[in-house]
Order: sequence, then structure tokens, then C-alpha cells
Amino acid sequence: MDFYLPRIADTLLEAKGAVLIQGPQMVWKDHDGKKTANSVLEMDRPDMTKQYQDMAELSPLRLLEGDTPRLIDEWQIAPNLWNAVRYEVDRRDTFGQFILTGSAVPAEIDASMHTGTGRISRLYMRTMSLYESKDSRGEVSLGDLFKGGHISAEDDTRLEKIAFLLCRGGWPKAVGLDERPALFQAVDYFDAIVSTDISRVDSTRRDKKKAKRLLRSYARTIGTQSSLETIRRDMLANHSDTFDASTLYSYIDALTKIFVIEDAPAWNPNVRSKTAIRTTDTRYFTDPSIATAALGIGPADLLDDLKTMGFMFENLCIRDLRIYADYLDGALYHYRDKNGLECDAVIHLRNGSYGLIEIKLGGDSAIEEGAENLKRLASIIDTKKMKAPSFMLVLCARAPFAYKRKDGIHVASITSLGP
Repeated sequence: MDFYLPRIADTLLEAKGAVLIQGPQMVWKDHDGKKTANSVLEMDRPDMTKQYQDMAELSPLRLLEGDTPRLIDEWQIAPNLWNAVRYEVDRRDTFGQFILTGSAVPAEIDASMHTGTGRISRLYMRTMSLYESKDSRGEVSLGDLFKGGHISAEDDTRLEKIAFLLCRGGWPKAVGLDERPALFQAVDYFDAIVSTDISRVDSTRRDKKKAKRLLRSYARTIGTQSSLETIRRDMLANHSDTFDASTLYSYIDALTKIFVIEDAPAWNPNVRSKTAIRTTDTRYFTDPSIATAALGIGPADLLDDLKTMGFMFENLCIRDLRIYADYLDGALYHYRDKNGLECDAVIHLRNGSYGLIEIKLGGDSAIEEGAENLKRLASIIDTKKMKAPSFMLVLCARAPFAYKRKDGIHVASITSLGP
């Protein structure tokens, strides 16, 4: 999994004293970090963790000694290391000193600790995109679309393969395995979330059964702007126990800190009309396989329920688009206004360029519906106050060809898309 490595080695470490790599468990943050590092400190080493924690309190700078860049894996086990790294970066006044990797955001970072601004750059490492796992050839480049490039590709990926990819997810250990062990990786990750990770993140004991129900309810809201209160009520349906709002927020906060859920913020463009733009986030998991594991469904179940498969497929596309947007120095948003006009994904680059993307399973009528939505949104954008969209794309599960329509709308499959 080398996709992130150039950004770490060639960009971030060359411009900052330290790099913080964050993301879910099982995405091989330490694996990629070790490729760049010249020395390694593994804070979760079973026979040394307590000694490392004590040393981090008594003499943290001793733990930072070693050839640079020095990787400190699972640094959050001893949060005081954050301030030690910040101090040492200042003292050495040299770029490329440390790589920090972790699977959770300690409460101390949010509350009392210095942010590290100007010293520590942050990189979010997600599960693998289809391009990284070689399930997409990447013939349709998102970067080329921003440059007005021509697209052309053929793709014969079957819907059965897409259903499998949704349930397998982008977990590095799952890629290349036979179907049964590949599908088990997401189930194993889900079990770890509800059994230990959701409590371990801030040492607050949380109920396993309620965590399962919350994730199941969250999975039923993928691609929607459902309120947390709606999710809470769905959790309590057919159950006699209680789950108040403050407890819900605590669970949601924990799931965010361990990178299980990652909602999409609303895009707020300049539009000609006085249409009110909805600002509620759209609900997503960091990987679609977490949702299928939460619901207890597999590829065959998705093929029997294409409506559910459509929502899971949207989550997969959002995951890949986020990864490609990061690579292009951009961010992902969604759009919805009071009149019901929606756009599933907006990729907005730092230079102000943006692309509009509708996500569909496929089929002529669905592609046509997506294209009409894109044209309606483009027509209300005030291009006197902001740029016109660089491109408009209908992204499909099944699209035998990637092409540009006469109306300027591009059509492509997710298994032909790359950065």
C-alpha cells in the first residue's frame, strides 16, 4: 500500500518537523510509516508498554532519541509524547524528524494540549481505495477531469464483484484473499469496535449491545442527513431500555475518534436564487464494509436488495473520492437545498476549482436522472462570484464505457476511476 507514501516522504516531512498519521485500525499506518522511518518506537509492544509510559512521564525526550525520521507507533498510549515531540522539533529546528501513528485521538489533544500548529502536519490514512487495491485500473483520472482532459475506458466489472467489494472493504489484509477469509476481516474489525475499541479510546466503559444497535441504526442512515435524534429513536425501537441524548453523543464522539464514522459536510456555494442550503452532515462510515458488518449482510443479500446496495455503494464511492481528493489537495462535500436538489459529492480543491458528482448503481434511467440533477445544480451557481464547475460526473457501479455525453456530463464506473 504505497499510495500515501509519496505524500509523507516528498511533501510533508520535507516541510514540517513531524507528521501525524491517523486513521482506523488495520490500515497499516505503521507499515507505511516504517518504509520512511530510520528508527522505530512501538509503544504498544506488550513487554514494554508500561515502561514506555513511565519513561514518557519521567523523561519523554529519551524516547525520541534515534535516527530520523523516527517513527513512534501508537503514540497516544502516552499522550505526553505530543508535547515532547513539539518541543524537540522546536529545539532541533530541522524538518523530517518524527512520524507519529495512532488509531485514536486522545482527549488531551482536544482539551489541554498544544495543537502543534506549524510543527506537526496531519495525514489521514483511510482504508484502501479500489485503485490502491488494484480493483480499479484508474484509467479515468480525477486529476485529468479537473484539467478538462478527455476520458475513455472500457469496464466489464459485474455487479456481483461490486457487492463483494462493498462487503470486503479496503482493509489491506483482506485484499488478495479468497472470498470467505476476505469478508471476515470487516466482521472481525466490527467486533473489535463494539467489544473494546469504543471503550478503550477514552477509558469509558460502553455497552457492547448498545454499540451494536447504534452502528446498525447508523448503517440504515447512510447517504442521508438523518438527525442524531432520529438515529437514537431508531435504536430504541422494539427495545425497552433507555439511551439518552448525552449518552448517544458520547458513543458518537468515541466512534469518530477511532475513525469509524466520517460524515460529509455540506457545501455552501454562491447561488443565484435565495434557496436555503441544508447544512446537516450526510452520514457515512469510513468504509462501507463496517456498515454491511453492522447489518449482518453479505454480497448475496445486497444483490437481493438493490436499494440497500445503492446506499452502500454510495459510501464506497465517497471513501474513494475522499482519498483521491486528499491526493489532489482538496476536500469532499455534499449539497442539498430546501427544494430537494441534491448532489452526492462535491470535490473542492484548494485553488477554488470543483467538480460535481452524482452516484448511481447504473442503468440508462438512473444515469439520466443523475445528469439532470447535475445540470440543475450547475444552472443555479452564480459564476460571477465563483468558478463554473470544472467537470460534472455520473459515477456508476456498472458502466461498460467511460465517456462524455453531448451535454458535457461525464459517465464512468468506480472501477475505472483513479486519482
